[in-house]
Amino acid sequence: MDAVGRPEPLRPLGGAGSLPVITPEVPGSFPWGVLHERHPRLIRQVQQAHPYQPRQLDALEALYREITDGTIGRLSDVATDRAMWDSWAAPYLGRPWDTPPFLWAESYFYRKLLDATEFFTDGAWRWIDPFGPVKAAELRNVEAVDQLAELTPNELTMALLLGAVWGNQADLGYRITAGDGGSGGRHVIHDDRADTLAWLQSRPAGRITIIADNGGSEVAADLILADHLLHTGIATDIALHVKPYPYFVSDATTADVLACLRQLGAGSAGSASSEPTVADRLRRALNEGRLAIETHPFYCHPWSYHYLPSDLAHRLASADLVIAKGDLNYRRLVGDLEWPPTESFAEATAYFPAPVLCLRILKSDVITGLSADRVADLDRTDPTWRTNSKYAVAQASLSSPAA
Repeated sequence: MDAVGRPEPLRPLGGAGSLPVITPEVPGSFPWGVLHERHPRLIRQVQQAHPYQPRQLDALEALYREITDGTIGRLSDVATDRAMWDSWAAPYLGRPWDTPPFLWAESYFYRKLLDATEFFTDGAWRWIDPFGPVKAAELRNVEAVDQLAELTPNELTMALLLGAVWGNQADLGYRITAGDGGSGGRHVIHDDRADTLAWLQSRPAGRITIIADNGGSEVAADLILADHLLHTGIATDIALHVKPYPYFVSDATTADVLACLRQLGAGSAGSASSEPTVADRLRRALNEGRLAIETHPFYCHPWSYHYLPSDLAHRLASADLVIAKGDLNYRRLVGDLEWPPTESFAEATAYFPAPVLCLRILKSDVITGLSADRVADLDRTDPTWRTNSKYAVAQASLSSPAA
């Protein structure tokens, strides 16, 4: 453990250890805007999400004052994980919210939000998702894909991988300050999908692990992709990793996956075909153990994947390929650091215990693996390209993990 309670990194951090950590201290920066604009608006949204009791509304109001005008405080006395978070928060307690690393500050804010709504507290409000109503609204847009039958298997794989990329626009946290994810064209500015598919087809079929990001239409895209990978024999089995509890507004939990499966099944209930539907096949795969829903407490901890606990690292290492979804997983994968955008993605992820494909829409400053010409062109034509949700990457590192 270091001074802020982090475990030892999987391997020496190398170049990542010398890079500045992203913080929200610069006024007008993207991280600053998240803490000073998005999070206060989110609290107001949560106050309206459920008919909360006066004590919960008071606690939410206290959190609003803390993040806008106050300093970082402790969790409530009833929080069972208070001692753990106290050890992590020790360098920052009593200091402004602009002080900690951005990833840490975001994580602690969401933990405090759950504390205020009594999500973990024994009583009537225990395990009531404060983001449930907005997730439910997003889920109404979910339906199975049935118009791609004319594609070849490889074309369908490529299409579903692309769908899994753009499904990430389901991020409800981003929508709080950016509408429905920006207008204008979509651009994949680095695309390793074809190389990844060829790599998978050159090997015996094996396990694929998908680290999910958001619920709603994004996890629907993940489930449809999982069904295809199993149905075509590209994968023998799939582990879908979700959050153990609500985190970062729209992040998928087991409950969100099950709700999505019900919605997929409802959307095909009127079909006259005798063929099994996507929902049918997914349910059967779950029953047979070829599809597993898994989680781990670390997915709601404030650290990058350099600090994976050994048991989770071992589970990820058992996969032939890990598909990491979304912006937060990308930040955790390479580290929420001031990377030069031309830094090799493969080098930045060399520590990771399995080959990895990251499918991500850019919604924060961190990016690696681009050419200098591409970066210069983006900086010239669209100065907000790193955060405006119009650009995406499918970046892979397919070499065997370092020993």
